[in-house]
Amino acid sequence: MINRKYFLRILWITIWILAAHINILANTYYEGEPKNVKYVFLFIGDGMGHAQVSTTEAYLAALKGNTGFEPLNFSGFPHIGQSTTYANNRLITGSAAAGTALATGKKTNINRISMDPAATVPYETIAEKAKKQGFKVGIVTSVSIDHATPAVFYAHQPDRDMYFEIGIDLINSGFDYFAGGGFLIPDGMWNDQEVNLTTLAAEKGYAVVNSAEAFRNLKPGNGKSLVLSPRTAGGASLPYAIDTHPGDLTLADFTAKGIEMLSGDEGFFMMIEGGKIDWLGHANDAASLVREMIAFSEAVDKALDFYHEYPENTLIIVTSDHETGGLSLGHVATKYETNVELLKYQRSSVEELNKIVAHFRVNQSGDSEEDFNRMLRALEFDLGLHNRKYGTLLDDEEMAVLKELFMTTVMGIGTEKGSYGYSEPFMAKAIEIMNKKAGIAWGTGSHTGVNVPVYAIGTGAERFTGVIDNTDIPKIIGELMGVLSSEF
Repeated sequence: MINRKYFLRILWITIWILAAHINILANTYYEGEPKNVKYVFLFIGDGMGHAQVSTTEAYLAALKGNTGFEPLNFSGFPHIGQSTTYANNRLITGSAAAGTALATGKKTNINRISMDPAATVPYETIAEKAKKQGFKVGIVTSVSIDHATPAVFYAHQPDRDMYFEIGIDLINSGFDYFAGGGFLIPDGMWNDQEVNLTTLAAEKGYAVVNSAEAFRNLKPGNGKSLVLSPRTAGGASLPYAIDTHPGDLTLADFTAKGIEMLSGDEGFFMMIEGGKIDWLGHANDAASLVREMIAFSEAVDKALDFYHEYPENTLIIVTSDHETGGLSLGHVATKYETNVELLKYQRSSVEELNKIVAHFRVNQSGDSEEDFNRMLRALEFDLGLHNRKYGTLLDDEEMAVLKELFMTTVMGIGTEKGSYGYSEPFMAKAIEIMNKKAGIAWGTGSHTGVNVPVYAIGTGAERFTGVIDNTDIPKIIGELMGVLSSEF
């Protein structure tokens, strides 16, 4: 008979050996063994925090007359985590530093575009690594194609405001598909010559597309492609979703075309940014923001359609670079009540609403009371404010505040310059009042330092659960694609 003490010792040694082998296998995989991922979608909702997702879902439920949440497609992904966002030199990050972390797996200082904190060493990006390994690469955005978030995947510059130089880097990247707004600075000097970026892109072999018809006719056989939105709004961006006209190209259109252009045996990496979620957070415009979130979700739909065709080889990640605005689903004035459905009555974004103020400023009747009454009618039509049927009538205090602002900032001193265009104090206050009536509050007009959500589906998606850092996201992607190098 086997000695009991001897038997337990043998059992313990056997368990220890098995555990060691399991650990070795796990480490081998996590150090870069690919998991057969050929197609990667990285969606970045710029400025999108947990509250932006929840508010949009509450809005969608309220439209159906329901209390609760109507899930966005990505919030139902099977693997959910959250990410820290801090920069190398600041707790509350900016899009350039946060984007660099998401693109390169390394922290840097505010305003750097995929360079080290001292702005002396370029950081290779996950997109560049994928391209080197034979994958096709696409960069898609709803803002200008040279804005910070798209730029960090293909450019290396000491400052995000070096738009012309970023545009040169775009052309030199050789990436297969770009789609977004225009170039913020399309003309400049390069190699002692006056250069137009779209002309240079064509000379370097890009099919430059800037009409809806040419976009529809764009086929993979056209080779490298640069799609610029036929209609742009402020900042050379796509129009806000709430301001979209029939026939306008959308983020979903750009995503679907990207899939068409990049699909093939080589595999692809595609980054898609919903860039104007952030802008609406800066403006504290909740009604426009939920429409922008819905448009972002519609772009994710295109990737999901592809995933359902190739579930064994596809990975979709949806995340954010940071939260913007300190959004809260709840307001001190409404206490425990919400009326999120009121947001549906707003017809135009803050950008278009500001144009109403500009129109009034140069078309005064000479009768300030009559002008104010005309403005109230405009607010009722375009914002849904001061409407008895909607339940949005102004109380005496709100009326007094708006009237004073109208007299001083519309009829008087003029506008205040903001980060993303001109901030009209009168319209900002009107939007604030409408948000309050809907039961929505904002804590700031800037970024915040809170963690942001990470949603994932597909091969390797389980790696994105728990609390991770933003630098982990491209590292995990690189491992799963098999493109991770020692310096990453």
